This record gives sequence, C-alpha cells and structure tokens, in this order.
Amino acid sequence: MPKKTFTEEQICRYANVIVSALRQVEGGATVADVCRKVGVTEQTFYRWKKKYAGVGIAELRRLKQLEEENRKLKQLAADLSLDKHMLQEAITKKL
Repeated sequence: MPKKTFTEEQICRYANVIVSALRQVEGGATVADVCRKVGVTEQTFYRWKKKYAGVGIAELRRLKQLEEENRKLKQLAADLSLDKHMLQEAITKKL
C-alpha cells in the first residue's frame, strides 16, 4: 500500500484543521477520537503535534510560506553554483 503524505500545500490549506485537532486533544479529547474525526492516522497526528504544537493558524501558514521560500532559494543557489562551475570549466579549457 503506498504511503500517503500531506503536501505542503495541503498542510497550508488545512492549517485550521491541524490547529483545531491539537487544541481538542489539549482540551481533553482522546487522540483516537480526534484522529477519527479529522481522518488521519495517529502517527500523522503525533507528527503534527511535534512540528506544530503551540502554533496558531496564521503562524502555521507563515511557517509553510517560509519553508517553501527557503526550498526555492536553495534550488536557485544550487543552479547558480552549477552554472558557475560550468563557466569555470569552459574558461580553463580555453586557456
């Protein structure tokens, strides 16, 4: 059975569900009941709890935006580094 993971876009879209689920458990509901209502496994819930405990909806969305921006910048840096390396090789071959 293929592993189902939530994409960053899905997590941003369901930020209020994540925060609500965490607050329900803090309020005394059982993890199993909350997971059943939300439609996720307990493992996913605990992963969310580890990563997003104490975070509000707006903060969660901002965190996801920053992570996405960081990913894009890392990709850009890698591309530029590769371009630089190729240009340096071309220069050394000409000399």
